[in-house]
Amino acid sequence: MGGRFEGSVALVAGGTGGLGRSVSLAFLEEGARVVVTYRSQTEWDALKSAAGANATRLEGHSVDVTDEAAVRQLVEKIFAKHGRLDALVNTVGGYAGGLKLWEMDTKVFEQMLALNLRSGYALSRAAVRAMLKQGRGAIVNVAAKAAFDHAAGAAAYAASKAAAVAMLDSLAADLRGSGVRVNTILPSIIDTEANRKAMPKADFSKWPKPQDIARVILFLCTDEARVIHGAAIPVYGDT
Repeated sequence: MGGRFEGSVALVAGGTGGLGRSVSLAFLEEGARVVVTYRSQTEWDALKSAAGANATRLEGHSVDVTDEAAVRQLVEKIFAKHGRLDALVNTVGGYAGGLKLWEMDTKVFEQMLALNLRSGYALSRAAVRAMLKQGRGAIVNVAAKAAFDHAAGAAAYAASKAAAVAMLDSLAADLRGSGVRVNTILPSIIDTEANRKAMPKADFSKWPKPQDIARVILFLCTDEARVIHGAAIPVYGDT
């Protein structure tokens, strides 16, 4: 079955996680060849199973996307094998909160910067180099509502997400007129299994679903969204 991404190659970082899995499956349904990074073998096996017949267009690499050299090598492999990289979606991230700034272990701050900022830095640098060679491409980085809504007890998380938005905004300015587009999405609490376990008393019905956010991400990677560049788009509905 064809689709909007027939013949395209998409790299989904964290492509086996709560949101990443939905993004990966959506790209596959639309005809793309999808390359994912993962850290959990169990999650990778589950994604392959969920992909069904589309798994023939699915590739997985166990890569630490905060490692710039490893990410660069991965993108070089993709370009060497497929001759193109049409879309990069970074769904890698982490959350730590509940402590005041002066009570927080500095290691937590560093971890938030690594997962929420450095991952996008390493991935974008590598992907942009490849995309500039072909004169086109789309990058979507997943930040968070917390980039603008700075709640108490979440200083490290909010700072890392805000920095990620600023970084991608500046990158978009660098790429103006190049054919490579860069955008950010801003989820609130996504309805994933991990978030449900972390907040069992919450009203899950109000949380945005991963598959709904995935549709927005895919749209931003299409030519239909060619006029959207350097945007930070809320995807939390009325929550």
